[in-house]
Amino acid sequence: MARTISSEQQAFVDAVRDFVRRECGTRERRLELTDGGTRHHNGELYGKMAGLGWLGVGFPEELGGAGGGMVDACLFLEESAYGMAPIGGHGPARITAGVYQRYGSEAQRTSAVKRFCEGAVLSISMSEPGAGSDVGALTCRAERTSHGWRINGQKTWCSNAHFAESILLIARTNTDGDKHEGLTMFHVPAATEGLDVRGISTMGGNDVNDLFFTDVELPADAVVGEVDHAWRQLMGGLNTERLILAAMMLGTARRAFDDTLDYVRQREQFGRPIGSFQALAHRIADLATELECCELLVYSVAERVDRDPARLLPREASMVKLKVTETAKRIALEGMQMMGGYGYATEYEMERHVRATVVSTIYGGTSEIQREIIAKTYGL
Repeated sequence: MARTISSEQQAFVDAVRDFVRRECGTRERRLELTDGGTRHHNGELYGKMAGLGWLGVGFPEELGGAGGGMVDACLFLEESAYGMAPIGGHGPARITAGVYQRYGSEAQRTSAVKRFCEGAVLSISMSEPGAGSDVGALTCRAERTSHGWRINGQKTWCSNAHFAESILLIARTNTDGDKHEGLTMFHVPAATEGLDVRGISTMGGNDVNDLFFTDVELPADAVVGEVDHAWRQLMGGLNTERLILAAMMLGTARRAFDDTLDYVRQREQFGRPIGSFQALAHRIADLATELECCELLVYSVAERVDRDPARLLPREASMVKLKVTETAKRIALEGMQMMGGYGYATEYEMERHVRATVVSTIYGGTSEIQREIIAKTYGL
């Protein structure tokens, strides 16, 4: 494929590939690990990966990580997604751990990042019923008390909160000035009194939740970063957040493409493999070209992040998220079309690829928002 990696990185990719093939390489085994496909995360398998040091790739050793950079992290994200490893808690947890690493106190950084590397799932909560793409419209309220902070309000679409160890909450602490000011991040342990987590059923399963905060009391040191400056902190993490999502979808796109290719090579109609018909062969050619472009973009952005981790890349981060998720969706939908009824049947994996890729163009900033950001970087 398009990426150029070192021999050590290739050995790492091979190790992840072999592990995933051995531990969850068959559909039957994946169903066993996910209670028939009803859960997207298996803690035991995740713990094994933590024991191998893989979850900590891209985080410094002094925080419990394995070292390396974003290229190394993307290699793990891509390969585990390609192998369909049921570790759905990993992407959001990695994004959340990165926020603690950048903005947390010394105690928060040491605790949260270390726990992530050890296999704990962390969750981040931004969206509300009336605030999705418009993060500045958040209304969940945090008020100062004599002992710290009191939280009241509702959040929604919070991934993995039902089995996360802690939740990184973005709440409003000030209503003066611009709507993007006055937001603050808080560390909320999952067992905190007054927090009610309720699952939301979706076509992709039960991995997102509504959160209800009723007079939740937090200590003063629960603040992550600076009071009233969560918006700036969120913007500072967009490079890695969108790159993480893109790397995961690159793996899923590759898997959907390979599954489609295998099918059209083997399936015969009118006396020959259906992939030999130009109508399908040209589709495959187009998808392969788009997939190659996606891989080049993912690792180009990852290399830029590694060269200068502090530099913001709003255009490139939005481009990589937009391009890879939209391409992954196209590949999965084209794969379903080429497989006909079998692509729609739950007996095959393609319908799962469709569900995974369609939602990827929505979470982490919709494709429409990514286009808006890219356009603004050109002064439009």
